[in-house]
This record gives sequence, structure tokens and C-alpha cells, in this order.
Amino acid sequence: MTQITARDFMVTDVITVSPATDVIDAVRLLLKHHISGAPVVDSKGKYLGVFSEKCSMHVLLDAAYEQLPVHDVRSFMDVEAQTIALETHLLSIAQVFLLTPYRRLPVIENGKLVGLVTRRDVMKCWMGLIDQVSGESRETTLMYFSALFERHEAPLA
Repeated sequence: MTQITARDFMVTDVITVSPATDVIDAVRLLLKHHISGAPVVDSKGKYLGVFSEKCSMHVLLDAAYEQLPVHDVRSFMDVEAQTIALETHLLSIAQVFLLTPYRRLPVIENGKLVGLVTRRDVMKCWMGLIDQVSGESRETTLMYFSALFERHEAPLA
């Protein structure tokens, strides 16, 4: 059976923010790079959480209703965001995306951020596998893909 894991298709050039980054700067970073969130890491690369578009809504509402001064990312980041390991199987990753609202999954090794997998990365990987079966009908290609993973059970990562 083919074992395709996060290691095989994750993005390693990840845009990150530090916990001390001003939230306004972090929101501008998300907008500039057209991303929905960025992992928060310390100066040694230790993963701390995610600052996302949803976190940005907390910033906006706190500023509007609580009239609080703007804070750093540390005050608004999601510290309980789902993460995955390098060896998390493709189907397990797809299942996490199906069952949770997450749009990106930080890939962690020894507490450090080593990559990122998005929903789109999973779709690209899947289509790449299907494209490897050249000249076949769609049904045959889907059956081939199914056979690749016939014995894999996709537990949550």
C-alpha cells in the first residue's frame, strides 16, 4: 500500500508570525499574502498556535466593544488549533479537514513547526495521484485510487 504522508506534500516555506507581533501588522500580513491564517512561532521555531482570520474578528470586536488598546498576537492566537505530525497519512489529513472547520494544519516535529498542509494541498496531492494513471477512464482511475488505500483506516491525527 502506498503511504503518502504530510511529509510528502506539505509546504515548508511557511509565513509565520511571532507572539509579539502587533495584531494590526498580523492582519495586514494575512491580507497581503492572501492567506487565512499563519502559525505563531517563537524565536527558536517552537509552535505556539495560529493567528487566523477568525482571530482577527476577535481583535475587531474587542476594539469596538471593549475599547481595548490593540495588543500583540499572543493575546488573540488560537492555542488549541489542530496540528499533525510528519507521518500523518493523507487520508487522516483529509478526514481532519472534513470533520473540523480548520483550513490549514501546522505540521509539527519535536514541538517545532516544520511545514503546513492546507485543504488545497490535499486536493493537489489527490489529483497528482489520479494523474499518474494515464489514459484510463475516470471510473478506473477512481477505483485505482480507492485500491491504493483499501486497507487504510483514517483515524483522526
